[in-house]
Amino acid sequence: MSIDRRSLIAVTALTGAAPGLAMAAPARTAAPATLGIDATTLGVRAGGGAEQTRMLQQAIDKTAGARVPLILGPGVYRTATVTLPAGAQIFGVRGATRLVLAGGSTLIAARGADHITLAGLTLDGAGRTIGEHGALIHLAQCAGVRIQDCEIVHSGGNGIFLEGVEGLVAGNRIAEAAEVAIFSRDARGLAIQSNTVQRAGNGGILVHRSTKGDDGTLVIDNRIEDVANTRGGSGQYGNAVNVFRAANVIVRGNRIARAAFSAVRGNAASNIQIAGNTATDIGEVAIYSEFDFEGAVIANNTIDGAALGVSVVNFNEGGRLAVVQGNLIRNLKPKRPAGTEPGDSAGVGIFVEADASVTGNVIENAPSAGIVAGWGRYMRDVAVTGNVVRTARYGVAVSVAGGAGAAIVTGNLIAGAARGAVVGMDHAKAVTGDLTQEPARHANLQVSGNRVR
Repeated sequence: MSIDRRSLIAVTALTGAAPGLAMAAPARTAAPATLGIDATTLGVRAGGGAEQTRMLQQAIDKTAGARVPLILGPGVYRTATVTLPAGAQIFGVRGATRLVLAGGSTLIAARGADHITLAGLTLDGAGRTIGEHGALIHLAQCAGVRIQDCEIVHSGGNGIFLEGVEGLVAGNRIAEAAEVAIFSRDARGLAIQSNTVQRAGNGGILVHRSTKGDDGTLVIDNRIEDVANTRGGSGQYGNAVNVFRAANVIVRGNRIARAAFSAVRGNAASNIQIAGNTATDIGEVAIYSEFDFEGAVIANNTIDGAALGVSVVNFNEGGRLAVVQGNLIRNLKPKRPAGTEPGDSAGVGIFVEADASVTGNVIENAPSAGIVAGWGRYMRDVAVTGNVVRTARYGVAVSVAGGAGAAIVTGNLIAGAARGAVVGMDHAKAVTGDLTQEPARHANLQVSGNRVR
């Protein structure tokens, strides 16, 4: 059927106005979300068990061509993959409009299609196996994307997979994804905001790039819970937020609980900011900045329960330049999870190696050390100042191995350090007594002004 002004309907649940009133006054043009085409007028019917793929695709094409939204009413729509052209907008009734995957590896797909909107839909993968590269929503090379107020559930692969996308993913619930809840690769200006992720098989929110470069994705104010690691490995999977090769990413204000490996893991991610997050019951390193990166700001996070609180390491791979400030870290675990190297550190509050300032942090209950500065010769220009460490084996463990660079340990308050407040280390071995009680004898260190009790 053709689409004309008579076929436009007002979504009265949103506006409370009749169609005529919504169209009557040119000076007060209705917002796009208040007008649309009722899918039933285009032959799309909920329920009945029949597959709706062909009719739904035709309805999407017609409404997108007319630049008006397609309105799907309450009910279940069984469909295989539908493809969105530019301008496609699909609106449902939150919690009541359900699209169920009837075949294929994707429910909704698009490539090179700008100004797409999905809102108020429940997308149900029905537990069908769609593989690690499948996703219920798969968009590539799209700008002006909006995915809002949707539920994406029971995916046999990923929930949302975005390639080269610019836009906003906000206010969605993604639950029971067998692989990753939200996976972005090579973003062009993306915000992932205020979503809820529950029970993901191998990752919560991933921000990756094919090669190292500027990305700038915002991962803010999300709730991420129960991220597993069904694929194994030593940290490639099982992270609530994972940033890989992507520079200038901000991870802020997220609430993260029960991740198999890390709450936030930056790998070769330069200029990353990880701020104001709360992470509890984390299996390995709560906040990680590792391998080939330059620049990390890790500030004002709360960490309660992890094998290691904050780790900024791999100077041997080029990892350097960090500020670790104002974090509250407590109740560290004595062991890392299965799959990691047996000799990897655990029970540590903060671990840094090169060109780093560690200041104003509070660390309590660290079975190994409150703060570790350097590993063997891999230490350069580290300042550990103004921190509070309570109840640890070592308060501050600092490298004095051959080749280690300069460090200062000043103005810290260290209480209840069983084996010494500040101790010189050669890798994992303590090779000095408490340096707060001994005269200075290591040219690379300045230890002064610390309060020990």
